Order: sequence, then structure tokens, then C-alpha cells
Amino acid sequence: MPKDPSTKKTRKAPTERAAPRAKSKKDPNAPKRALSAYMFFSQDWRERIKVENPDAGFGEVGKLLGAKWKELDEAEKKPYKDLAAHDRTRAEQEKAEYDGKASGGGGDDEDDD
Repeated sequence: MPKDPSTKKTRKAPTERAAPRAKSKKDPNAPKRALSAYMFFSQDWRERIKVENPDAGFGEVGKLLGAKWKELDEAEKKPYKDLAAHDRTRAEQEKAEYDGKASGGGGDDEDDD
């Protein structure tokens, strides 16, 4: 039995893509984001991994770092997690200060009489 032509789906003509939005300029004074425990581990271990594997390229070093991170138990990860928690606190504090300055100080200039 033939299909009912009224239920046939038609393709829409391809629409033109919208022009890409211009990237807004990043404020150089904006606070840096907090680093994860893995990033602290990577900073600590990258040179060791490169020395142990001198022929490894950037991507392969990253894979080796990831494998090493997975091998660590929670006790070995704890120092990196503590650094990440401390850095997260720093980033939140800097962001709050930055947002306060960006919004005009956040203070009320009117006198309450």
C-alpha cells in the first residue's frame, strides 16, 4: 500500500549560518580560575614524565599523566586535592572582590538619617 503523500516530510532549505559573534575582550585584571587537583598533579609530575619518556610528544605525555593519576590511591591524591581546595577558596575570594569592584564597589553612598 502506498504511503499517504500528506504525511510526507519535506526537507527545509538549508538556512544560511548566522555570522559568528565577535568574542568579547577578556579583562586582563580578571581573577584566574581555580586549578583542579589533577592540574596540580600535572604541574608536579610533567617534568618527571618527560625525563622518563624523552621521545614522548605533548599528547603522549598527557596520556601518561592521566594513566599515572588513575593509578594513585586517595592518600596519594590528598595533597593535590588539598591544594585544589585552597586554590578554589582563593579564586572565589578574588572573584568576589573583582565583582565588587566591577559593580562600583557595592557600597551605598546615601546617608540614612
